[in-house]
Amino acid sequence: MRNNRKFLNFKNSLLIGSALMMPQMAHAQEAGTMDAQEAAEDAAAAVEEVISPGDNAIVVTGFRASLNAAISAKRESVGQVDVIVAEDIAKFPDTNLAESLQRIPGVAIERDAGEGRSITVRGLGAQFTRVRVNGMETIATSTDGASSNRDRAFDFNVFASELFNSIVVHKTASASLDEGSLGAVIDLSTGSPLSYGAGTKLVGSVQGRYNGLNDDLAPRLAGLGAWVNDDETLGVSASVAWSEYTTPELGNNSVRWTDGSIAQEPDGSYRFTNVFRSVNGVECRANPTDPGCNEVANAFHPRIPRYGLVDHDRERLGATAALQFQPTERTNIEIDGLYSNFKEDRDEYWGEVLIRSNEANIDLTNYAIDGDNNVVSGDLNNAWIRNERYHRESETEFYQISGKLEQYVTDTLMARLSGGYSKSDATIPVETTIIFDDRDGVYSYDYTDMKTPLLVFATDVTNPANFQLAEFRDRPSQVNNEFKTVALDLEFEPTEGLSFKTGPFWREFDFFTTGARRDSQYCSAFSCADGAYGAPVTGDLAELFELGDAGQPAGNTNSWVVPNLDAATDFLDLYNRPAVTQQGDERGVTEEVWGGYFETGFELDPGVRMTGNFGMRFAHTNQTSSGFNSGQFVTVKRSYDDLLPAINLNVFPADNFIIRGAVAKVLTRPSLGSLTPGGSVDQFNFGISSGNPFIDPYRAWNYDVAFEYYFAPGAIASVALFRKDVESFPISDVQTITYAQSGLPLSLLTDGTPAYDAVVNGTDPNREFVARTTVNGEGATIQGIEVGFNLPFSAFADGFVSDFGVLGNVTYVDSSQDVTTDDGDIRTVTFPGVSEYSANGTAYYDDGTFSVRVSGAYRDGYHTGASGNGNFLEGFNSTFNLDAAVRYQLTDNIELMLDGTNLTDNYRYRWADIDTKRNYENNHFGRIIMFGARFEL
Repeated sequence: MRNNRKFLNFKNSLLIGSALMMPQMAHAQEAGTMDAQEAAEDAAAAVEEVISPGDNAIVVTGFRASLNAAISAKRESVGQVDVIVAEDIAKFPDTNLAESLQRIPGVAIERDAGEGRSITVRGLGAQFTRVRVNGMETIATSTDGASSNRDRAFDFNVFASELFNSIVVHKTASASLDEGSLGAVIDLSTGSPLSYGAGTKLVGSVQGRYNGLNDDLAPRLAGLGAWVNDDETLGVSASVAWSEYTTPELGNNSVRWTDGSIAQEPDGSYRFTNVFRSVNGVECRANPTDPGCNEVANAFHPRIPRYGLVDHDRERLGATAALQFQPTERTNIEIDGLYSNFKEDRDEYWGEVLIRSNEANIDLTNYAIDGDNNVVSGDLNNAWIRNERYHRESETEFYQISGKLEQYVTDTLMARLSGGYSKSDATIPVETTIIFDDRDGVYSYDYTDMKTPLLVFATDVTNPANFQLAEFRDRPSQVNNEFKTVALDLEFEPTEGLSFKTGPFWREFDFFTTGARRDSQYCSAFSCADGAYGAPVTGDLAELFELGDAGQPAGNTNSWVVPNLDAATDFLDLYNRPAVTQQGDERGVTEEVWGGYFETGFELDPGVRMTGNFGMRFAHTNQTSSGFNSGQFVTVKRSYDDLLPAINLNVFPADNFIIRGAVAKVLTRPSLGSLTPGGSVDQFNFGISSGNPFIDPYRAWNYDVAFEYYFAPGAIASVALFRKDVESFPISDVQTITYAQSGLPLSLLTDGTPAYDAVVNGTDPNREFVARTTVNGEGATIQGIEVGFNLPFSAFADGFVSDFGVLGNVTYVDSSQDVTTDDGDIRTVTFPGVSEYSANGTAYYDDGTFSVRVSGAYRDGYHTGASGNGNFLEGFNSTFNLDAAVRYQLTDNIELMLDGTNLTDNYRYRWADIDTKRNYENNHFGRIIMFGARFEL
């Protein structure tokens, strides 16, 4: 800054250069006082140079150049960061941002419909990670298998990766870095126009996407244009990316397992919960002490065993636009815009038996109970055969406008004024379920192999005449997130090696969600004949479904009729029925945060070079929470203050060896769903969830130590140790209460649910429910180690071998959290979303013309949080994903591309109950092959 150099821009034109330059960059750019984003920009700019030792020029291009830029940015940052850099315009390393992030040590991803959606960093889930786009914090919301994201998590699947050219993951905090993260702050950058150089530049790519499971061939298109004047003081750029594809999800699902009980009341009577009508011919209610009835009642059985297909039909459109103006070397003005539209139609086709809440009508014979107390097989008579058709239309629309003005007031004083606005709306205008029932069917199931059960219908489920249209549902909903940000940063460097940063900031975040329902049993909405429970199913109301490859064993029933969606909704006139707003689904949170920070950066050399920063950040939070409570819409306000000190220190025992240390106090504000003062009712599992607007933020002290050895050009070996002492951790509090004690109106119990018309208790206000809320709990600890390396073979070999390389990392996380079971016991388990081990690696060949990359990512199993029906927690088994990419530079302007993802067609096994791992679902999504070309003009 003292040299009054022109503003450096992140270069997303062709990266050329070598990591041999990195030692020289360390001092030339005064990186000891630079933040990670500046380091990323400088690294990318620097690798455009050509280094020539003697008479031989070393030119590094393509994937290796992007690795060099990332390593350089990591090396020169004052904090602990990891960086991903696009090797060229519209050439992000992966087709999904989350899938790129999983290559970073300590990062694991969660997938939705086979592609990365959210991330976990160092044992903390997506809600603990803050994401900034072009320097502005934001939230992007999409839908998953159950509903829209109603939390602080950022959904990476909303955006096309071609729109971005760098990701910076800040793993340690500093006073100048936005607060709100216990895990990491992630910066996504779309680039700056002046980085493209004078003149006009056009880049485009065309790809086809093929899924081997459903033979879907779909397009993926992207393009970028930029113009910069001859003086390189004014530049504009715009980009667009579009794709449309269908991903199948084929497999089985039990919708959890449940146990039952036969309990004797004080008056001598018996209470039956989830008990079959008869077991091996013995009527259980007439013979409550029968050994068979009691054995089965006290074991677990599947609630809704089924096979089926879930089709994810997705369309993604993204666009960026930017203007950059540098009238002098002292002034930089940038305006950035980002738009994304992500649509998905989700279609489900299920052939199932509704055991859940219908046990009192069903006769069980020929059963077997395994060592985990599961009724793993049995024959059912008078079974409720249910064939289900589900259709959901969802759309996420995101847009952001941001700008900054940077001005060097003097050679040593720079001011930066930045601000912006972003909005993410996730709407579900249609969420429809149409149900065919046959309530006296014959059926058998066998879960001896939990992953691939044998499910057989003895009743003819391909004949529409055997069914009646019994129930229908439609549940439109909406989630709105809105961000406004203004900040002023002042940077003063009175002397070389010493800098000061300070400035105020203001942010406002608004969250609101609402939902409505058009749910009913057919006979409640329309008239039915005596003895009927629905409308007769004629041929035009039904269509035949063929299962396909769901991993099912031989002998499984693979064909059944399902409702014809269009015909059934027209028959019911469904979408003209009134949609009743659900009180528990209508809630909102507004947070206003203002404060400021002061930070000192330094570079010293008292015999050993040292760099770092230390400072303090102050944040005042005003929180307003709204929701329904006992039928009334209430608003609760509160405020709280946080002082957040942070220090980063880097010691250089040698020029190529760095020891990093960091200590910081950090916070993450509470989960949005936990802050509502109202409650909602789970009518299928007899549960009540309510929020608590007075829970405290997650607060923690983070301690980090890292050792980085840059043992050769472009090479690094690193070890990082981390510990997070969480002072306060909101936990779930569980109580068994009557419905009347909840204070919620009986009108919330709707027709067609077990809470409304169950055989036992019906709508009795004294029916017991499990009530959950969130309270301030005691602290917890997360600690672990990351080991990473990047080894280009050019470090020890010449010629052909030097074009190869490997990189990878392994992370171990030890975490613990106390969780209350449904019985009121306290158990110590890992944090939700935490895998004990995760690892990934890449082997590559890149000679500048032809390149091949093969990448594998492994993640240990993990739990996702509370379950239900007597199951303690639920989660996923371990996963391994194998991807590959091939590039060939046909000419200077044309590159051919071939990519494969999920090459092993990995199955995703979800379980209920952490001790027994009962089958919740097991499905796969198919191998993906992408092929095409990229051209540059």
